[in-house]
Amino acid sequence: MSRLTSRTFAASVTAAVFTLSPLWLTDGAAYAHAHLQHSEPRDGSTVIPAPNQVALWFTESLEPALSGVEVRDAQGSRVDQGEPQISAATMRIGLKALSPGTYKVNWHVLSVDTHKTHGSFSFQVGQ
Repeated sequence: MSRLTSRTFAASVTAAVFTLSPLWLTDGAAYAHAHLQHSEPRDGSTVIPAPNQVALWFTESLEPALSGVEVRDAQGSRVDQGEPQISAATMRIGLKALSPGTYKVNWHVLSVDTHKTHGSFSFQVGQ
């Protein structure tokens, strides 16, 4: 390469690095799906007393009309009550009076970026 071509090439590479570096340095949130950050009760926890609701926090805001959650006991009967309450990235659902035992939470969400995710976790109510 001639000296002028080398300088032009170096300048082009430098410009590209500075132009694209903001894309490399972002946390990727704009391209992510709504993943469960944490819940209350927490996955695998044993709680005393029995909770009166399950709350789930996600990494992105949710579309309320296309998101939901259900809670089932060890026999598969639903123990949640009412409709889930969704505000931004948080979803809550009320629970019936829970007896000691294991409960499974099944959730599905559509994030505002139009990506669907789903999952489940369990918790126990102790004596």
